Amino acid sequence: MEKRIAVVDADENQCQELCALLEEKGYQTTPMDSIRYLERYLKTSAYPTVILDLDTIPVDNRVIRELIIKNPGIYILGLSKDRYHPELRDAICYHIFACINKPLVLDELFYWLKCIYENDIDPKYQTET
Repeated sequence: MEKRIAVVDADENQCQELCALLEEKGYQTTPMDSIRYLERYLKTSAYPTVILDLDTIPVDNRVIRELIIKNPGIYILGLSKDRYHPELRDAICYHIFACINKPLVLDELFYWLKCIYENDIDPKYQTET
């Protein structure tokens, strides 16, 4: 599996910093600033993993569910400074692979990426409704 990651974050500096950290570890990244841009990109490119900043990108359960239905092979890692997202309860339960608290602990991020890329976890669980 290719180590390609779409980083979706409306904060350009934060997005670039995360992309740089990921690229140092051998991941290919593409920075994006909106869900609309991600949706367009997913139509033409395969991104096994999406890192989605839940603090800067407006999303809800429906948006996440539609992303997974249209792209069943992707893993979504959410990033947020908030521990509780009631508007994303179903998405977190069924579709988001893992949520990581900010400030970002790199060991935690790379643990989840290792789970995805080295253990080749089957993403079928994400298509449940």
